[in-house]
Order: sequence, then C-alpha cells, then structure tokens
Amino acid sequence: MRSGIASLTVLSLLLAACGGGGSSGGGGGGPVTVTPTPTPTPTASCGLSARQSFAKAVIDEWYLFPGDVATNVNPANFADVQTYIDALVAPARALNKDRYFTYVTSIAEEEAFFTNGSSAGFGVRLAYDPTIQRVIIAEAYENAPALAAGIDRGTQIVGIGTNASNVRAISAIVASEGTQGITNALGASDPGVTRVLRIVEPGGGTRDVSVTKADYDLDPISDRYGAKIISEGGHAYGYVNLRSFISSADPQLRAAFLNFRNQGVTDVVIDLRYNGGGLVSTAELFGDLLGRNRAASDLFSQTNFRASKAGNNTRHTFTTQPEAIAPTRIAFIGTGSTASASELVINGMLPYLGTNMTLVGSNTYGKPVGQIALDKSECDERMRVIAFATGNAASSGDYFDGLAPKIGNSCAADDDLSLPLGDPREASVRAAIDFLAGASCTTHIAEAGASAQSRSVRMAAEPEMLTPAKPRAAQRELPGLF
Repeated sequence: MRSGIASLTVLSLLLAACGGGGSSGGGGGGPVTVTPTPTPTPTASCGLSARQSFAKAVIDEWYLFPGDVATNVNPANFADVQTYIDALVAPARALNKDRYFTYVTSIAEEEAFFTNGSSAGFGVRLAYDPTIQRVIIAEAYENAPALAAGIDRGTQIVGIGTNASNVRAISAIVASEGTQGITNALGASDPGVTRVLRIVEPGGGTRDVSVTKADYDLDPISDRYGAKIISEGGHAYGYVNLRSFISSADPQLRAAFLNFRNQGVTDVVIDLRYNGGGLVSTAELFGDLLGRNRAASDLFSQTNFRASKAGNNTRHTFTTQPEAIAPTRIAFIGTGSTASASELVINGMLPYLGTNMTLVGSNTYGKPVGQIALDKSECDERMRVIAFATGNAASSGDYFDGLAPKIGNSCAADDDLSLPLGDPREASVRAAIDFLAGASCTTHIAEAGASAQSRSVRMAAEPEMLTPAKPRAAQRELPGLF
C-alpha cells in the first residue's frame, strides 16, 4: 500500500490496545538493545512544526473516521506532536472510537519489539489492587531481572525506593500521586535503572530486593506454561497462552498446534487474558491454525478502510497449515486487557463455533479497529493511525464495548493471581476446562446493555494493569509491562 504523501511508506497492519498519553525470548539470540537510529535532531525536517504537519497529513489521508476529526486546531498551541494529535482526534475519542489508538512512537523501539520481542525493564506485568493498596505481579518473563531475583506471579509489591533507606509504601504513593505515582516511582524503562522493591512473597514472607532493569526478550509463549496438554478424566485438553502477537510468536504457535494435532486434541483453552494485541498477520495465522476443518472459501476476517482507501480492503480466508487442528470446542480466556488482535481471533471463530465456544473471565477491552504505520524515518518517528476496521464472516465488528455481549454463553471467572498461569486449579483455567468438559456456566459475564457504563463497572472489578503516561512500544501491546 502506498500513500500520496511524499516519503511515506505504509508498513504493517497493527491491532494494538492503547496509544501514547492514554489511561491505559521468542526471537532467537540475545536481547536487543533498543537505540533510535538516526537520533532525532531539531533540523528543519525534524522540527516540531514539520512533524506536526506530517501527523496532520497522515490523519487527513488515512484516518478511519474523517468526519470525526477536529477542525481549526492550531498546531502552535501544542508543545509536542502527541498532544496535537490528541486534539485532532478528540471528536472520535468522545464517541469511544479512538481511545488513544492514534499516536507517534520510535521506529527503532517498535521494530525491536515486533521483530524480536525486545524490551527493557524488570520483565514483569504489574496490576494494582485498590482494595489492598498493593501492586501484584500478574506475570514474570523468563530471562528477565525480576524473575531472576525470585519475583514471580502472585508476589506483592508494598513499597518502592531508589535504595533501602527511602522505600515508600504503595499506599502512601497512591494517596499523594494516584496510580501514576507508582509508575513514576518505578523509574524509566532503561537498562541500569535500579529500584529497591519491598515485596510480600506468596508464602507471606516480606523482604527488600534490589532489581536492576536490563534488556531482555519477551518470549511470546512461555517455556514454563505457555503451551501444554492438560489431561483430566481420560480426556486431553490443549492449553496455549499467547502473550503478544509479534513475529517471533509464529513458529511457537505452529509448534504448539503441531503437538495438539499429533496428540489428537480438539478441545482447546486459548488464554489471552493479558494480550493487548499486535500484528494482524499473526492473528490470521492463529485463525488458520484453528481452521483445519474449514473450506478454503470460509472467511476468517475482513479488513475495511475508509471509503477513499477501499482499494486496500482485504479478506482473509482460512489458509491450510500443516499444524492446524479441527477444534470441537474452544474456551477463550479474556479480561479488560484482552484487546485488538486477540479480539479479532475470538470474533473470527464465533460464526463457526457458536455455542461450542465461550469467553471465560471478564469482558474484553473493545477495539475492533487497527492502525497502519507511516514513517518519518529521518526523525525515527512512526505514526500509528487508526485506518481500518475489522469484522468476521458475519460482518460483525461493532464491539467497542467488548466481546462479552456477542457471546451469549460467556462465563465469569476470577483471574487468580495466587496460582500459576496454565494451572488447572486457577479459576479461569478451571472454568475453561469445565466448559470444554460439558459443564454449564453458573455466572455469565455481565453485559449491562453493552454500554460505556458497563465497561467502567467491569474494569473496577479487576486489578488495574499499570501503564505509564508515555508507554514504550512494548508497553502499548503488553498492558502492565515494566
């Protein structure tokens, strides 16, 4: 795809959860240090005015909702590109169509993440529980600093400091600065940044541990629990937990499904509870791996641009893959952090499985739109702009309020942070297996009219995945990553 804007190249289609300023090692080899190249300098082409003009031109040509862009916005009133973009798309945001999905980011940072899963930090996903005023580790990445220091899922952080003498209680930080104060206290996501974390371990012991941030690879499917077969009552259930839709996930997904196929697995738990989305191409492969019994003409997903760009519309039909299975039943696990590409996969399977699939956990985020990438390469600046909407074979794609209202037999379940992911005792995994085994769900996910109010109620019931005010590329796609 090419744009009429000079020096503009349209790159990958992306379905990702959130953008800048909002509220919200699978690649092989060693960690990749993320360094912007070239380093942006305030030259004429990389000055604020030139970059704002670039952003405006992109929105004018590609934005999915051209009728919902503000007019008469003076770029001189804004000190950076992102706040100018926010002002331009404010009408669409007010209509719940663009919740900080249009943003600028670093080309180098984003490519390091989507190609290799590279990031820098502690290597954990953090959730804040307001009822106990503590930060809880939702997930810890292999080969990252936190796990090496003994910090894993279920560990609670009760204090943060730069050294042992100035540790501040989480409750005190939130009381004075709100939850954004927690992300500020954790420091920049740069290698070498050290923090002392006062932690309460799952067994109840409290200790201070010093952890230094470093570059590491975000393995999209964990070697510990990411893909396995759970055997119960003489039946085998496949379980796969995909952390993010990045290129390095593709061979791991193929390996997981080949094992399922070789073992005759047809009932599958697909755990996307913290998956904020990513590459459409990986989502399409996921659908293909679930489509062994589909005809070549069966539509998995459709991608639709604005009327002036309709020539870019695409349709993805199920493509034969040697590792694919023919699922009898699927239980998807989701939360409010399940977004975009994750929702595309769930929505894509709905017309074919109907009541033989369910959503377990809580309502998903609600993002049936995606971004394209357009680069101002001399400034290491990439514009991600909402440019297309997605739909399934039934042309259903209006789920800005989450997918639970579309899935009548959805099943409410807790995200039990006291147990490992993939453990059949964990509440959401347990409910998923029970569904696959034929049990009826006792409590459905509350739909509450599929309104914006239902989202606020839903999210209030879950620990809040922490997100910095200016998330890096990896943090946009992996809610709670630090």
